[in-house]
Amino acid sequence: MKTFPMFLKMQGRRVVIVGGGEQAAQKCRLILKTEAAITILAPALDPELSDLFNEARIDWNSAPISSSHFSDAALVFIATGCPAIDASLHALAKCAGATVNVVDQPHLCDAYTPSIVDRSPVVVAIGTEGTAPVLARQIKTRVEEILEPRLGELAALAGRLRARAYDRLSPRARRDLWRWVFAGPARKAHARGSEREAARIIKQAIDTANFGPEQSGSVTLIEADPDAKDLITLRAVQRLQEADVIFYDRALPQDILDLARRDAERVVITPALATAELSQANTSGVLLAAARQGKRVVRVQCGGTDDASKVATDIFAANGIPLEIVPSVASQTIKPKGCSQLHKELTYERPAVLSSS
Repeated sequence: MKTFPMFLKMQGRRVVIVGGGEQAAQKCRLILKTEAAITILAPALDPELSDLFNEARIDWNSAPISSSHFSDAALVFIATGCPAIDASLHALAKCAGATVNVVDQPHLCDAYTPSIVDRSPVVVAIGTEGTAPVLARQIKTRVEEILEPRLGELAALAGRLRARAYDRLSPRARRDLWRWVFAGPARKAHARGSEREAARIIKQAIDTANFGPEQSGSVTLIEADPDAKDLITLRAVQRLQEADVIFYDRALPQDILDLARRDAERVVITPALATAELSQANTSGVLLAAARQGKRVVRVQCGGTDDASKVATDIFAANGIPLEIVPSVASQTIKPKGCSQLHKELTYERPAVLSSS
């Protein structure tokens, strides 16, 4: 990435928009959705901006522009419609240390305006680093179709109940709770307009700690092709997102690992040195030790998960730990659960973190 996506707090901050025409009005419409104070710098305003000024929704300064006008701005948009004037104003804003967006001049932008799907407080921002805004709008349309209109209200309800869940549930249970909320009956009830019912369902789940099947430790073996990220399945991505600890081969591409939860523990597995002796049973035992602590364990390996080891299967089954095999799209056959393929000789770079409790 050449740019880093981040959401900025705008409450109590000032945004400066330079220009009094349609381009400036477009940026003003966008920032009016936030809690920022807006200052327009322009000798004159078009009717839309003039109405906003008369309604006291924006400030207007028609004086000659200097760098001091930008000194305390959280963000500056320059949109006069004249490329030469915009470039000159960009220089003034940069002298004040401002973060600047210049309309239709990506090379002068510190930040780009994304296409936005607004289900506040759920906000999806789609950016192309200024290269393909039409594509960003097409993606926005697809996302608009996926997310129900009232999803933001459900997120706000969950936010109001977070403290209640924090007081009553463990960190692992809270993750399970919110996964259940946003994929189960509470979301369905809210989507059909029954906010009161949705709130009742969530509160009851928090107070009783009863929200679906009891979650225990598990092991998932995922097959990944190091040369074809696109062959990893949707189920594999879901398991990576749910994992508490991830074991992976050093050869695994970073872009596949990036699909996992950022806060999941990660342990690199490398081929053992010639003097090392680590059996298949010990390998499975390390995964088992983590699963017995109640963790969702994911093992991502480069290569197939077929021709499974009977030893590994027996170890997990004997300890009541669910074992799931997730082959890649390229697999020719998918064998039933209970099959696993682990490297016969492995060494662990951080074994201490997986000791049994």
